[in-house]
Amino acid sequence: MAHQRSAFPAGGRNWEDLQAEMRSRAEGDLDWQGGRTPLFVFLNDQKTKDVGKAAFNEFFHENALGRKRAFFSIDKMERDILDYGLSLFNAPDGAEGAFSSGGSESIFMAMKAARDAHRAKHGRKPGTALNIVMPRTAHPAFDKAADAMDLEIRRGELCDDYRADVATLRPLIDENTMALVGSAPCFPHGVIDPIDELSTLAGETDIWLHVDACVGGWIAPFFTRIGRDTPDFDFRFSGVRSISADLHKFGFCPKPASTLFYRQAEDLDRALFRADKWPNGAFATATLAGTRPGGAVAGAWAVLNYLGTAGYEDAARRLAEMTDKYVVGINAIDGLHTWAKPDISIINYGSDELDIFAVAERMHAMGWLHGVILRGGACSLAVSGCLCATWCTACCCASRRPGRSPASPQAARAGACASPPP
Repeated sequence: MAHQRSAFPAGGRNWEDLQAEMRSRAEGDLDWQGGRTPLFVFLNDQKTKDVGKAAFNEFFHENALGRKRAFFSIDKMERDILDYGLSLFNAPDGAEGAFSSGGSESIFMAMKAARDAHRAKHGRKPGTALNIVMPRTAHPAFDKAADAMDLEIRRGELCDDYRADVATLRPLIDENTMALVGSAPCFPHGVIDPIDELSTLAGETDIWLHVDACVGGWIAPFFTRIGRDTPDFDFRFSGVRSISADLHKFGFCPKPASTLFYRQAEDLDRALFRADKWPNGAFATATLAGTRPGGAVAGAWAVLNYLGTAGYEDAARRLAEMTDKYVVGINAIDGLHTWAKPDISIINYGSDELDIFAVAERMHAMGWLHGVILRGGACSLAVSGCLCATWCTACCCASRRPGRSPASPQAARAGACASPPP
């Protein structure tokens, strides 16, 4: 049936009426506040959410595009945020960063900078077919950037632990390779690629290495600080040229908020978009977007200062404990097992016996949103504010098959509530 276009509204409706309709429309949405949409909403606790929301609304109308000419408070807060990230990721003196609207934008700008650096170094003209070499688990944002800039994507394979197999990347490199990519962690499997090996390869081949830490960058260092065996991925490796890290994921900041960091300030300059042919003169941005919500900058600044080191360490402890409980709970369900050992709090699981996609569909019918891994057949879950025992009970029910007696929901709950492994 063809869509019937909505007519432009006559206007005049009061706020109470509008609010009532919006809330009515949202009644069919999944319960994000209850942690049932972990792919799209990353929760710490109610107070963190309240702080971010209040700060965002405090600067609701300010435009971050005007931070240098009108909204100097936004400029100062953005500078603070970038400094916090440069320190967190062990950036050397002279490193720089940019605040963007999300991981896709951060990755796009990093690839633009890498392309322009390659052109400048090797004398490549526009039109030369450049390529990016990366494992097959790298995010589709790289494909989006490649599509927009006419770049080729070359994909390597994974090791048995689902991390990038660097040996399969090396043969893909040629004189037109402008960038290597590693993830920290990759979204499908929740593991951090061997950035140390990728850094060595980048050094040997003199190729830009970008680390996509969009999903885990702002929390992974705190997993290390609380004693978890979390692989390093940052500027301590000399081959790492740029890092993308989203504040609105496990930084628990309001959307849209991401960051991009460069080892050298001149790389930020390469990423800039510049135009000066129109009547108003020079126009330059470090992002694809021009106008950006000042509230996103304010919200991120407030959350980072509200949580601080102690708050993020506490969040890391709770996430680590919750992740361990999910792993125990999933493996207690008959027919299911986890795949990779999660480095942070993204879990993937599958089955050698069940139709895992049918399990995901049944979970969705019960109000739980899953990520699915089509190649290989698995589900993924980004743990943040979910209720572990409730989720495991639902997953156990979704995994039941006719003619077989699976482990009971009580067994799954017992596994989920058990003490985490040492």
